[in-house]
Amino acid sequence: MHKYRMDGLSGLARALTFGVAIATGSLIAHAQSLPASASPADKAQAALDFRQVIADAKEKVFPAVVYIRCLRESMEGGKKETQEVSGSGVIMTPDGEVITNWHVIDKASSVRCLLSDGRAFRATIVGSDKSTDLAMLRLQLEPGSPPLPHATFGDSSSLNEGDFVMAMGAPFGLNRSVTIGIIACTTRYLEDISEYSLWLQTDASINPGNSGGPLVNTLGQVIGINTRGSQMGGDMGFAVPSKAVRVVADQIRLQGEVAWSWTGLQLQPLRDFNKNTYFDGTEGVIVAATDPDSPARAAGFEPRDRLTSVNGEKITALTAEELPAVQMTLGLLPKDTPASFTVLRGSETKEIKVSPRAKGKVEGEELDLPRWDFTAKSINQFDNPDLYFHRKEGVFVFGLKYPGNAGNAGLRQKDIITQIEGQPVTSMDQLRALHKTAIENVSAKNRYVFTVLRGGLQKQIVLDFARDFSK
Repeated sequence: MHKYRMDGLSGLARALTFGVAIATGSLIAHAQSLPASASPADKAQAALDFRQVIADAKEKVFPAVVYIRCLRESMEGGKKETQEVSGSGVIMTPDGEVITNWHVIDKASSVRCLLSDGRAFRATIVGSDKSTDLAMLRLQLEPGSPPLPHATFGDSSSLNEGDFVMAMGAPFGLNRSVTIGIIACTTRYLEDISEYSLWLQTDASINPGNSGGPLVNTLGQVIGINTRGSQMGGDMGFAVPSKAVRVVADQIRLQGEVAWSWTGLQLQPLRDFNKNTYFDGTEGVIVAATDPDSPARAAGFEPRDRLTSVNGEKITALTAEELPAVQMTLGLLPKDTPASFTVLRGSETKEIKVSPRAKGKVEGEELDLPRWDFTAKSINQFDNPDLYFHRKEGVFVFGLKYPGNAGNAGLRQKDIITQIEGQPVTSMDQLRALHKTAIENVSAKNRYVFTVLRGGLQKQIVLDFARDFSK
């Protein structure tokens, strides 16, 4: 997506921006470089003009690439603002199913798509998944419309480092483009953003606006969805592998969302180089901790348990690169149904029954509070774990308007609001009602006392909203 930003990522993830593309295929060597013993078939393959191979692959997918333009509501600046953002997508079915990124269409109130032949369509959001940064749209076609050009998925698990790929999309909101490069890594693990899937890394140029476009191999198959690019200099882009895209797309088709199951297990590989921690053995994965109020903690899991199988299926994560596959296995378990976990605790083997529950929303609701001049957001354990530690439910200051009454009063971002004028605030509905009453009676009373938690410490702040900064 053009001009999109994410905060709070650790390590390399902080240097990555949304807007990437990837493609796959094999390098075709020149005939002169083949050994004399090469078979006639190998020589025939090598004699192909590589430019023609690329051109043929491009023509299979390029007509299916769409330019996406959205109007989205943003509250990060302390008030509700409508922004125009853009990105890319790829048509995957003749009736107009489009795969793109979650961050391209997040909070969009209007989505329009432009095809390569100049036709434009409005689109509806079928479903999206923040955890994998994927979304599905459906173009609003007129009855009797002819089939649309569409691409096909390839197998990302068959990729090798060095395979040629093409990144397609609309960088910086410009017309469609194709960049070419190779697969630099087929199993890139990025801490904090590789929960259910590894990433394909490529040196094909991926820029803001390429987000949601296809990464294509030399057979003309989509083997990834472009998602992230690097700000550190050089060409380093990342795409969601088609193997993960298929899982997400199938779930969205069936139920309009990706309903991940949640156990609350925090896992660690047997060989953790970054933490300089190594465990004996070559099978299983280590339980590092369990989340508060989680099914795993209630079931009795303990730190340093070695989880070796789930419902009889062996699982192992020797290194961090194998963690996403384990997490996806857990995320696809049936909800509210007991699953059997085999663990080694010291020298003892135990069977632990856990009933995963629906993960639910991974981001809280947002609310604009005019005249108070700030926006609020509900606490979510996945999106705001630092705030969830202090309050399991509640609301916090999300954005501050400058100049504005909240900023002048001394409210800060991430202040947890616990009371307003002595009235408890534990939900967005309560905050909405208090704000409505305040604005309706502003001429009679325009100073409210807010009780907030800031870093675990309670503070009293007087918000004077007599002045209307919008005027």
